[in-house]
Amino acid sequence: MPETLFRNVRLLDLQAHGGMSAPCDLLVRNGRIAAIGALGDIPGATIVEGRGDLLMPGLVNGHFHSSVTHMKGRLPSLPLEVFMLYECPELEVLRPTPREAYLRTMLACIEMLKTGTTSVQDDCFFVPEPEPAIIDAVAQAYLDSGIRARLALDQPEVPELDKLPFLRELLPPELRAPLELPSPCPAERLLELYDHLITRWHGAAEGRIKAAVSCSAPQRVTPGYFAALDALSRKHDLPFYAHMLETKLQRVYGEDCLGGRSLVRYTADLGLLSERMNVIHAIWVDDADLDLLAETGASVAHNPISNLRLGSGIMRWRDMQDRGIPICLGVDEAIADDAINMWSVMKTAALIHTLDRPRYESWPAPGEVLRAATEGGGRAMREPGLGTLAAGAPADLNLVNLRALPFVPLNDLPRQLVHCELGQSLRLTMVAGEIVAEGGRLCRVDEAALLEEAAEVFGAKREAMDRADAQVARYLPAYRAMYDRASARDVGMRRRLD
Repeated sequence: MPETLFRNVRLLDLQAHGGMSAPCDLLVRNGRIAAIGALGDIPGATIVEGRGDLLMPGLVNGHFHSSVTHMKGRLPSLPLEVFMLYECPELEVLRPTPREAYLRTMLACIEMLKTGTTSVQDDCFFVPEPEPAIIDAVAQAYLDSGIRARLALDQPEVPELDKLPFLRELLPPELRAPLELPSPCPAERLLELYDHLITRWHGAAEGRIKAAVSCSAPQRVTPGYFAALDALSRKHDLPFYAHMLETKLQRVYGEDCLGGRSLVRYTADLGLLSERMNVIHAIWVDDADLDLLAETGASVAHNPISNLRLGSGIMRWRDMQDRGIPICLGVDEAIADDAINMWSVMKTAALIHTLDRPRYESWPAPGEVLRAATEGGGRAMREPGLGTLAAGAPADLNLVNLRALPFVPLNDLPRQLVHCELGQSLRLTMVAGEIVAEGGRLCRVDEAALLEEAAEVFGAKREAMDRADAQVARYLPAYRAMYDRASARDVGMRRRLD
């Protein structure tokens, strides 16, 4: 790989006056930042003339589900438990072909790379079950696009009725029976599939593609499988993804089904809460939960647009920051955001927490938000240096045109990055030392051909998705009653404005 010299750039520096450095040069060698300073001529290096523009770390999408990128805009805003009824029913009619899995993942890669997201953590779920060919198709899309990715298998392992409160009594017998069946993919098979993922893909593309593990959520797996995943995580130093306390109903589940323990406490009691874990959402947490997260060093993946779209509530940003709990930012998924753009996630994170408390000094600062979208994501991914501009860090970079509209006039760089930019001012994006997007065009793939194919393939899939909606609609009254019952419960906290 040739060396690349960024000449006459300003580096994002949140400690410096104005949020950026004086003009300097930055050298990329072997996929990493090799040197910073007045570097002069570097024989053989490819020169990128910075013209005084901003060089900043690439953005990290700290939580994502690629499985439903083709469904953006399909569902209305619904509470999570009702939303999931339509999002991921384990129905044969929804089984994708490998090409469909490749295309839906590539759609996400196109949107991310064109808007400066250079890394993603894909907590990928598989309907009706994972299989090697589909895992391979997802990973191949990440490899082909040039993005940096962590890929996990988000697959529940227990029957549906064991994951949720109240449903057994709310469902008539004829509807209850199918939800009492075990998962089509038991723990033994899931561990075989993880062996395939890790053996085939972990470390591919010189470490750009790596594995992660996922239990989906603690209440969706048995303790034995939960522990087996933790052992894999520890053995290979993999991030461990776990949705916890996204909704009030999940808080109620802990009260009724876990002997009054929250999902965070339950995980800690199993000895599985660690610095490798990405606790996803963490909205309905109490002080004891936050103390456990801080004590163990677990990261929290904050998905503010998804939380709004599904009415889940407002996360305790300031309380987490005050305890030193690492935070990363995520899109969640295309149908819980309807875009895969980390700039809009940053802006929403900066704004939604103004509703959390009246003391405005405690509202998120632009620098905190930028760190969460860069350094925080790198920490969650367990990639040393990712999201920074330090010598030796991965060369995942965005060159931002400071003469573009969001920055004219330039009043406060961090604030304008968070509040004004949407990814339209990028001159180029680099991943692992390779320029993967430049001038609004991707360098590795034929975007137009992929979009044309995806439109045709998923247009033909619409009838199957409509049939799936009709199949699950019969469960809607019980799920709505479950949601209403949980909503009426006093759990000693409010994370919504109702």
